[in-house]
Amino acid sequence: MRNATYLLVEQSALPEVFTKVLQAKEFLVSGEASSTSEAVRMAGISRSVFYKYKDAVYPYNQKLTSRMITVQAVLTDRPGVLMSLVSAIYAKGANILTINQNIPVNGRALVSISARVDHINSTVEELLDHLRQVDGVLSINSISDK
Repeated sequence: MRNATYLLVEQSALPEVFTKVLQAKEFLVSGEASSTSEAVRMAGISRSVFYKYKDAVYPYNQKLTSRMITVQAVLTDRPGVLMSLVSAIYAKGANILTINQNIPVNGRALVSISARVDHINSTVEELLDHLRQVDGVLSINSISDK
């Protein structure tokens, strides 16, 4: 969907078909349905309706959108440093969503990491302080904290 416009609409204001598409998608994700045919049958919609709307209808979960962080780090270019950083993030309870690493220049690598921090066992600032202590991390800063 290029140049798409998105709306946040209360579910009760929408036609029931959108709710049923979400139900079918949930049946597939949860494993209650082993195929699209089974999922649409359970939801009470046709396969054509499902395929028409499946890439346009998503549930909104404020919890998932409100607790993310993106950090940018400068790392020493040596084996294991990125893995140590990733392990430190995991140890604090964050769920890594993306990692982007540039090609190292002059012995330093720029890395950006986005993570969901809903279940970290500390504050975001404590997490950043913890990550700064990882051997090989030259600097680390939050570039977005939602």
